[in-house]
Amino acid sequence: MGMFSKSTEYAIRAVFYIAKSTQLGRKVGIKEIASNIQSPEPFLGKILQELSKGGIVKSVKGPNGGFYLTEVEMNKRLSEVVKAIDGDDIFIGCGMGLPQCSEEHPCPLHNEFKAIRSELARMLNSITLGQFNDELILGSLKLNRVDKNQ
Repeated sequence: MGMFSKSTEYAIRAVFYIAKSTQLGRKVGIKEIASNIQSPEPFLGKILQELSKGGIVKSVKGPNGGFYLTEVEMNKRLSEVVKAIDGDDIFIGCGMGLPQCSEEHPCPLHNEFKAIRSELARMLNSITLGQFNDELILGSLKLNRVDKNQ
């Protein structure tokens, strides 16, 4: 189990797959993305709509269409992908899910979880999509256990 929602996990994988394909000069369709990141196609379609609305990915319809990223999207932070799908709850929410948790009325995990949230936000804000894409292109990172393009 990951620390992000399933939607965000698929969104991150999809964006990195799209970035890698863009770098190779290709636009990619939902079927190809879903197959390569091991995501259900209809679920991924909804995620990609949200990413497109959020300005994280670009898309073109038609026979030569598909999803791609420009230089602007390559410079987006990983935190922007998370926020486009799940909002900013992971960065500001209570570790126990309590709506009344605050500095004035902390839950038992408040101080520890606050430190975790801060570190997660720092890490996700410091990484651009392009940085991860470079490692994907070099082959030092994989989007799934079996890379179908090898």
